[in-house]
Amino acid sequence: MTVGDAGLGSDRRDRIVLAHGGGGELTSRLIANHVLPLLKNDRLGPLTDSAILPWAGGNVVFTTDSYVVTPLEFPGGDIGRLAVCGTVNDLSVMGAAPIAISLGLILEEGLPLGVLDRIVASIAAAAREAGVEVVTGDTKVIERRGGDGLFINTAGVGRLMEGPRLDLGRVESGDAILVNGNLADHGLTIMSVRSDIRFDSELRSDAAPLNGLIGQLLKSGADVKFLRDATRGGVAGVLADISERSGLSIEIREADIPITRTARNAAEMLGLDPITVANEGKCVCVVAAKDASTALAVLRSHPLGKAAAVIGRVTSAKPPLVELNTRAGGQRIVQRPYGEELPRIC
Repeated sequence: MTVGDAGLGSDRRDRIVLAHGGGGELTSRLIANHVLPLLKNDRLGPLTDSAILPWAGGNVVFTTDSYVVTPLEFPGGDIGRLAVCGTVNDLSVMGAAPIAISLGLILEEGLPLGVLDRIVASIAAAAREAGVEVVTGDTKVIERRGGDGLFINTAGVGRLMEGPRLDLGRVESGDAILVNGNLADHGLTIMSVRSDIRFDSELRSDAAPLNGLIGQLLKSGADVKFLRDATRGGVAGVLADISERSGLSIEIREADIPITRTARNAAEMLGLDPITVANEGKCVCVVAAKDASTALAVLRSHPLGKAAAVIGRVTSAKPPLVELNTRAGGQRIVQRPYGEELPRIC
């Protein structure tokens, strides 16, 4: 036992205790042993209060988000991967090339250090995948409460790319609506794990950094007018926002919406509409009609867009609303969810 461990029972040395947040020796040891080894880089290494990032002009894009998902680990990801991907994607759909993120960890007393180590490793892996660095951060420890164990806050900065004109004001009747792959996997994965529901084919979260795919799309020459990642509220929430803010209607076709058989069965079992369920690796793209086939080909050429599809179009029908043409030949109005059907999913 080291001096810093004195007074801690053997069953507590492998868990977070309140003293880890006190700013003393245990705090230093926590950062040195469980955070820095996986995330260290030239900007984070000095552990200064802020990071200095070189900048050569242009517009800066800045975002922030918090993550409270339960459980902390799930098929296809964990809260750490979710935090990196969510921050990167929020920058990317604005037409920015993500550069760096901050990492705020709020640890609950009793969290096993082994869980923390796995999540920090996941953060490091996701950051490498996205090509960003964690350049600054903060750690706090709180008393044992609901047993959730860990919350994460991130902020991200990116450089606005030259060329793309992503502006909802440019959307017009005739534009195509695309998504880059199968919907609803993330939210349904979280819900099935909580409910201990098992399927023949395992559901897995789609959490992924979309900056590579989006960058490829924006450089393709296709006239991309608007992008949004379909997280809470799902595709339905995104389309409702577009319709409401543009004053235009949107028509989508149920038969063209990509969703796996397993996800469809899970949604039916849980009484959920797949297009209202959260995704963490999917974006909605509004593209000029003349470039729809080009955009689709570009999306499908990327590993994260193999199941991409054109699911509908913008129309001038009044009043402005989102309408779904069902497989059975009927029609129904699509609305954003009133509340959060699946709480604590991101």
